[in-house]
Amino acid sequence: MQRQSTTPDVHSEALLLSRVSKRFGTRLALDSIDLQVRAGEIVCLLGANGAGKTTTIKVLLGFLEPDDGSATVVGHAPGTREARRAIGFVPEAVALYPKLTGIENLAFLHSLNGSGVASSEQLHAALADVGLDRAAAERRAEAYSKGMRQKVGLAAALMKRAQVLILDEPLSGLDPDAANQFQALLRAGAAQGAAVLMATHDIFRAKEIATRIGIMRGGRLIDLLDAADVGHSDLEALYLKHMRLAA
Repeated sequence: MQRQSTTPDVHSEALLLSRVSKRFGTRLALDSIDLQVRAGEIVCLLGANGAGKTTTIKVLLGFLEPDDGSATVVGHAPGTREARRAIGFVPEAVALYPKLTGIENLAFLHSLNGSGVASSEQLHAALADVGLDRAAAERRAEAYSKGMRQKVGLAAALMKRAQVLILDEPLSGLDPDAANQFQALLRAGAAQGAAVLMATHDIFRAKEIATRIGIMRGGRLIDLLDAADVGHSDLEALYLKHMRLAA
């Protein structure tokens, strides 16, 4: 049974899923999901592959229409112009133009966000903030590791100053130092009022960064708890218990 969070309801609901279900043929990918993410908080979704984390994100991005229920992004339907403007999205694998440098890719992504033209120094500063130094920023993306591509994607999302940050396995490919930097940046974004929703397999990082943690299994949100109320070992034990019940 899903637990009731004790987090005070002092923030507006930037992301809202109400009884959302999604089917692919006979498979129920999402089963009556209820979830709210408020401005200023970080919600991490844990779950095995196929649990429904990415499908949840795709509904919020407007890539998929729910079969039942409803979703809103800062009060607007997903996929609308207003919703797209509000979201900064970092996918699991950030696609860059290989023949462009990191800074050229960031300038292009920034222009797609409708945020105007940024100076070279602003672009370099944004990349430095996510741990990509000037020398790396001037190299072509074809030489980038997955972690370096993730940093460019994160820099683009943060430069947008989005009301909502949605991240699908963003820690994949990041070394511990980069993951720590990433964690600090997300906290800073939340402190400035952004609502953050992150899907991850990393139980340790979820505990470290999240305000609330959701556990998904079989398309259902089966647990939702305040991160402050559970220790690392207890969270791991709870997660493994839920996964064993699915076996």
